[in-house]
Amino acid sequence: MIEFEPDRFRWEQITDTLRQRITDGTYPPKHLLSEVQLMQEFGVARGTLRKAMQRLRDEKLIYTIPNLGSFVGQRTEPSPTTDKPASD
Repeated sequence: MIEFEPDRFRWEQITDTLRQRITDGTYPPKHLLSEVQLMQEFGVARGTLRKAMQRLRDEKLIYTIPNLGSFVGQRTEPSPTTDKPASD
């Protein structure tokens, strides 16, 4: 269980933690995010966790399939820019 900051909503702090895990690869694409496990890990009610998950859905970091669960989305890497000299 994490130590929550008293001056921020818990769902925001959970969102930040999950976002970090997604972006650093701890949770790879298609990883199932179990509500039950996350509720136990963070020690919060389902409603609090769902608020965090909704924010991640809004940010397109996860997607939800009804009756299956929420999964980490595919990361889109920025395309590399190439500096080509202009041809005359």
